[in-house]
Amino acid sequence: MSEARFRRMNDLPSTHLLGGGTAMCAGCGGLQAIQEIYDVLGPRTIFVNAAGCMTLLSIYPFTPFRGSWLYTAMACAPAGSQGVRDALDILLRKGRIGPEEDLAVVTLAGDGASYGMGLSATSAAIDRGLDFLYICYDNEGYGNTGQQTSAATPFAAATATNDPPSGNPQAKKDLFAIWVANRPTYVATAIAAEPLDLARKVEKASAMKGPRLLLILAPCPTGWGFEPGDLVEIGRLAVSTGVFPLKEWEAGATIHTKIRRPRVPVEEYLKRQGRFQHLFTPRRQEPVLSKIQRQVDEYWSRGE
Repeated sequence: MSEARFRRMNDLPSTHLLGGGTAMCAGCGGLQAIQEIYDVLGPRTIFVNAAGCMTLLSIYPFTPFRGSWLYTAMACAPAGSQGVRDALDILLRKGRIGPEEDLAVVTLAGDGASYGMGLSATSAAIDRGLDFLYICYDNEGYGNTGQQTSAATPFAAATATNDPPSGNPQAKKDLFAIWVANRPTYVATAIAAEPLDLARKVEKASAMKGPRLLLILAPCPTGWGFEPGDLVEIGRLAVSTGVFPLKEWEAGATIHTKIRRPRVPVEEYLKRQGRFQHLFTPRRQEPVLSKIQRQVDEYWSRGE
């Protein structure tokens, strides 16, 4: 997608996503990304949605999408996507629908389903070579039920189940690497705060067949503890500090699509969020801050 085309597209109101997400939290990074993604994908899509924050977008029988929407339980959205894709293929084969009526199958799930509850179903779908686009909006916790710790919660972050002064004792699971190990068609990370990078990856993924993942970091004002108006700045800091690398994997090779040199110190990202305030007050936890910075530096020194 050219930059000029992208700018023209975003000068207009959203043509496919109706409403403004009135049931969603103000400043939701997941909703911001879904709006941008749907503008690229268009209405010939069916979203198979695992239970989570984005479930609030659709209250039966209404949906904000001009395309189709199917709600599933948290652990089985990839299985639901398989059923939808199989049904469409049968209808196409029997001539009951034409190619112009075919739909792209999109699985939409949060990190709770993607990193944990639905991971086995996802692995099985990749093994079967299911033709689907999997979108994970990662707000790094079980956001729809109070921001409990998930497998995507970063080290030292405070959550509803891991309080200060230590926060989450575990490192964040690497879902990008897990998908790559399954050898799908395409894997990419993205964030709505970098819209041109996101749009290019959505356009690229939508032109492919087979299992494809878009792993979207979704800053969450209520769960992370920042003002809704700071959404874009928090997202940009995630990238400029190197905490959230923008990258893609295809045909056995990983490339980074945006690299900031020099990187901003990680604490500039951490100190803007309530979930990390215990690292700075009532006293600065230098060993923990140094460990987080070291982990980011080690990632980039390996050139992953």
